Amino acid sequence: MNIYYNPLDVRCKSTIGGIEQNQKLHIRVYGKCTEPCLFVLHKDGQSGAQYLHMDTVADGWSLLLNLQEPGLYFYHFQFGEQRVAGCGKFRNLEFSESITEYQILVYRKGFRTPDWFKGGIMYQIFPDRFYKSGEVSVAPEKWLHQSWNEAPEYRMNAEGKVLNNDFFGGNIRGILEKLDYLQSLHVTVIYLNPIFRSFSNHRYDTGNFMEIDPTFGTEEEFAELVEECRRRGMRVMLDGVFNHTGDDSLYFNKYGRYNELGAYQSKNSKYYAWYSFIKFPNKYHAWWGIDNLPAVNEENPSYAAYITGEGGVIQYWMQYGLGGFRLDVADELPDDFIEKIRSAVKSSDPDALVLGEVWEDASNKIAYSKRRQYFWGNELDSVMNYPLKDAIIQFITSGNTTTFRQTIAMLRDNYPKTVLDSLMNILGTHDTARILTAMGGVHAYTKDEMSRIKLDEATRKKAVERVKAAAVLLFTLFGVPCIYYGDEIGMEGYSDPFCRFPFDWDHIDADMLAHYRRLSHIRASLSVFRDSEYAELFADENCVVYERRKGKEVAVVVMNCGHNRYDMKYRGKLFDLLHADAEYRDHFAILPHSYAILSNKAV
Repeated sequence: MNIYYNPLDVRCKSTIGGIEQNQKLHIRVYGKCTEPCLFVLHKDGQSGAQYLHMDTVADGWSLLLNLQEPGLYFYHFQFGEQRVAGCGKFRNLEFSESITEYQILVYRKGFRTPDWFKGGIMYQIFPDRFYKSGEVSVAPEKWLHQSWNEAPEYRMNAEGKVLNNDFFGGNIRGILEKLDYLQSLHVTVIYLNPIFRSFSNHRYDTGNFMEIDPTFGTEEEFAELVEECRRRGMRVMLDGVFNHTGDDSLYFNKYGRYNELGAYQSKNSKYYAWYSFIKFPNKYHAWWGIDNLPAVNEENPSYAAYITGEGGVIQYWMQYGLGGFRLDVADELPDDFIEKIRSAVKSSDPDALVLGEVWEDASNKIAYSKRRQYFWGNELDSVMNYPLKDAIIQFITSGNTTTFRQTIAMLRDNYPKTVLDSLMNILGTHDTARILTAMGGVHAYTKDEMSRIKLDEATRKKAVERVKAAAVLLFTLFGVPCIYYGDEIGMEGYSDPFCRFPFDWDHIDADMLAHYRRLSHIRASLSVFRDSEYAELFADENCVVYERRKGKEVAVVVMNCGHNRYDMKYRGKLFDLLHADAEYRDHFAILPHSYAILSNKAV
């Protein structure tokens, strides 16, 4: 049966991706068949399905939908009495007895994501490890590395714990001194891992939400950083860690370092109801069972008001003119709490960004047996794009395009376009191995091995070329590329804490940095990377060619990981932007194991 439907083709589905409520949606199936076609639709969380008869037209079947309620809908097609068809590998129509359903995410009317973020470049900084300016001191229970180039401590103490109490002294002053460097990468938003007072070097164990960690700097210095960034066309985004606090905190105060009565100390503490004790005081719910990270009850009115209420944590820091917040472990934050966070952020600045840490497809994510509502219009603007990260690495290391193409198709089909253009695209973060190490393919299985193993010269050379190819994809796909500090200079490192080495200012891979700077210049120079459509022009097992087009401006991206040569023909002139804007007219040869960014505009 020769029947065609693909929701990534506007001839078949008039709007690609999620749609706004009450938006008219035309569904068209192409083919010749004497049997009727049913559009079988059901709303997530509701029993039963609607069997909608599609109109028979000259070249297939047609249906006009108007979905009024926000939410997640699933659909497939039925031809005649028995034949059913659903979503295939690349979103094509596939007949099967066990089908995969398509989905339509319907978001609330008026939902938009901040325009300033689209088309930009993020830069993620782990504050203790970027740059140290001046003298830094730490509290007696912590210690400062004597050398900036030492390895982070990873060994357990006698009690079997890694204390994370070693510091390198990266600070606000250090970031201020390196803003020229960040501008050379055309950075538009700096994302800072936690900066609030905490015991540990990673600061995910918040000690006081209302204070900057003194090792990092002062509020006056922070205000200066935000203002200087604003003057340079950059924004600052903070990490919001609202699922748990530290046990060594104003609120829990397990070690009595704070003057206020903490939940661990007394049931009479005003913070006691924020936590869930199993057996007071030493047994309590903690994030992933880690006892120095006691979990908070976000549905507690006092806690919710403290974070999201008038004069609360969100409003306090937003008054500095932040670009927004990244929400740590968004899967573990209740929907209504995320809604309150969004309301607090947007009431301070409607143009600020609310971005969540989600590792899977966030449009249909089920977390703790509950379907999440991230993109319905009341919660997140965007998420960290881990699915794309994994797909890029798989494509570049294996040479096979399948997973990459499937992931691109999934994101385009499932996400609202306004979200798609605002995705935080990554190759590595503070939670993953550095991209150079990941591309090297040398495995380490213990912390001791991770601390010792470095890529040999030949392996590193191959890994560098892979990273450069991956970065081409990162900078040219929909969404916003995020550079994890040090990736652009070729730093290595396995998972935490080895992906958190201090920025190696003394050993910069100049060629790698030049590549990143060229990519950032290309991206900053072409409006086509802001919010244009994505179109796959050609793909086979090892090569993919895609286009970004907006008005008269076009960019064509070539990624060939195979041994074949291809001849690409077109009308007109294109510039090879990665190679001194070399000109090609009507024809471009795609060589084996090569990549290119071609545009009708020289930069």
